[in-house]
Amino acid sequence: MSHPVGKVAEVASVTVRTLHHYDAIGLLSPSGRSHAGHRRYSDGDLDRLQQILFYRELGFPLDQVAALLDDPATDPQDHLRRQHQLLRDRITKLQEMATAVETAMEAQKMGINLTPEEKFEVFGDFDPDQYAEEAEQRWGGTEQWRQSQARTATYTKADWQRITDRFNASHHKIADLMAAGVPTDSVRAMDAAEEHRLIIASDHYDCSHEMHANLGEMYVADARFTATYEAIRPGLAVYLRDIILANALRHL
Repeated sequence: MSHPVGKVAEVASVTVRTLHHYDAIGLLSPSGRSHAGHRRYSDGDLDRLQQILFYRELGFPLDQVAALLDDPATDPQDHLRRQHQLLRDRITKLQEMATAVETAMEAQKMGINLTPEEKFEVFGDFDPDQYAEEAEQRWGGTEQWRQSQARTATYTKADWQRITDRFNASHHKIADLMAAGVPTDSVRAMDAAEEHRLIIASDHYDCSHEMHANLGEMYVADARFTATYEAIRPGLAVYLRDIILANALRHL
C-alpha cells in the first residue's frame, strides 16, 4: 500500500516541504511514484519516517540520523531500544526540571531572593554575577555600592525583567538618535542621556552626573562594556559616552 506525500505530511505532522527536503538529501526517498510522477510512500517508508522523527525530537542532527538508520549492524529493534532509553532519560530530566520550577515558584511566593540561575534567565547571555567580585573590589567601600546591594537584594525576577527592558529601550533610543545623526550636545541627545542616568538612580543607586560621566568613560575603556553597546549598533559606546558627558556638563 502506498500513500501520497500530502497524506503522509498530514498524519506525521510535518510539512510537504520537509518531506521533499528529506528526499533531496537522501534521508527518506519514497519507494514509488504515481503515473504523474508524484511521490508515493510505502508502509516501510512510514516506519523510517517515524524513526527519523523520533531521533529529531531527541535532538539528533539530520546527518547523524542518517548514519544511525543506515548502519547495517543495527536492526529496527535496536533503534527502538535506544530511543526508549533516550526518552526515559529525557523524562527523568524533565521531572527534575519540573521540580526545580515548583521550588522556584514556592520560593517566589515566600519572598526568597533570586538565584544566579534565575538572574541568568532574565539577562539572557549576560550573567549579572560574573563580575560581582571585581565590582565589589572596585566600589565595595562606596555608598553607591551599599545602596545597590540593598535595593537589588529584594528584586524579584519580574523586577529584573522590568529593569532590563528599561535599559534596552534606552539603549535602542540612543542608537536611533546616533543613526539619525543627532549631535551629541543637542537637547534630544542630552535628554536621552539624562533618562539613562535616572534609570540607574531609580533602580540601583544615587547616580550623580559626575558618576554618570565616569560610567560613560568606562563604557569605552572596558572592552566588555564596549562590546555590549557595539552589538546594538557600531559606534554606540562612544556616542553614549559623549552624550553622557554633554549632559553632565549641562547640569554641572
